[in-house]
Amino acid sequence: MSAPDARPGTPETPDWAARANRAALSVTRHFGRPLLFLPGTHLAASVLPSKGFPRPFQPWNYWWQAHYVDCLVDAGLRELASGSRFDGGDRPSAGALASRLVTTIRLRNFLRYVNSYYDDMAWLALATLRLDGLAEQAHKPGRRRNARLQETLSRQFESASTDDLGGGTFWSTKRDFKNTPATAPVALHFARTGTPQRAQGLLDWLDATLFDPTTGLYLDGVRIQEGKLVLAREVYTYNQGPVFGALLELGGDANLARAAALVGSIAEHLTVRGPETQGKLVLRGEGTGDGGLFTGILVRYLALAAADERLAAPIRATAGQLVLDTAEALWAGRTTRSNAANRTSGKHDDGGWLVFSTEPQRPAAETYPAGTGVELSTQLQGWMVLEAAARIR
Repeated sequence: MSAPDARPGTPETPDWAARANRAALSVTRHFGRPLLFLPGTHLAASVLPSKGFPRPFQPWNYWWQAHYVDCLVDAGLRELASGSRFDGGDRPSAGALASRLVTTIRLRNFLRYVNSYYDDMAWLALATLRLDGLAEQAHKPGRRRNARLQETLSRQFESASTDDLGGGTFWSTKRDFKNTPATAPVALHFARTGTPQRAQGLLDWLDATLFDPTTGLYLDGVRIQEGKLVLAREVYTYNQGPVFGALLELGGDANLARAAALVGSIAEHLTVRGPETQGKLVLRGEGTGDGGLFTGILVRYLALAAADERLAAPIRATAGQLVLDTAEALWAGRTTRSNAANRTSGKHDDGGWLVFSTEPQRPAAETYPAGTGVELSTQLQGWMVLEAAARIR
């Protein structure tokens, strides 16, 4: 299925929904597959081309799959707006595919949703909340298993959010490190599930412990070593995103002021400088592996700011420019790979699949040279960014 780059009659205005649909088709048709050939299951391969058949103990990246659910919800919302399925009338809807994926995550995770990392679980909990919201909008009430998922994971978040180290949420079941990657999405989950006091407490801990006043950004984490608090001072794009989302979800003057300031800090410190960006606000990439998702996550939450009328118009405009400039850079740098291998397996012949760069300001042909494996994380990121652009245009 092909899609135009711009709306008919307005060639200067990109059709971001059509671009997002191209990304959706590339991921679902080419990375997506049944788990061990089981009917009614769906999971994404971590890399293409895949190395042999999927094996039960092959790495599969729980939290990448959680963001895959989120991307499918984005596509499902576009389906509701357009009245047509993203992959044609004879294929599953995005919502149906997301439901299969949630079920398959549990199967692949040995019949449970709990794992060793609280940030992984928080991303899945947030994605399934949105999936249930999509079902309600489509007048298809969510299944009971998603409610049980929420109950199970909420208990995990409550147990991991303790007074140790002054507050915050542990990163893993080792309980030796509290960080922004776990605390921020857990705070957002609490904010969206009716426990705002817990959410605010986590945000206040982040502000007191991991906020860097020099840059206006949030550091990675903190642990106790030899009786002292030791900061992990790395600054990652994605850590800012769920902080931002929780601040907007809770609202109030203080939180909205923090959110507005954070937009400015992101524009100043997390964008790419140089002649290749031509003065645009293009967010930096964070490489491959887990880092291949980081900038996409930030963009998802910046899109919320761009549409939030509680923020001043210049702040909304900056957030929107960060989203659109990054999306345009990723789209301009895309390349296409042959789907010859998929033709032999009976998959749709759609003229190949898109490959997005790991770094928005560089073409995909450089970061993913011909013949190299392409990681799911980076392709979900490209899809996520295009969906964000579609929401604000």
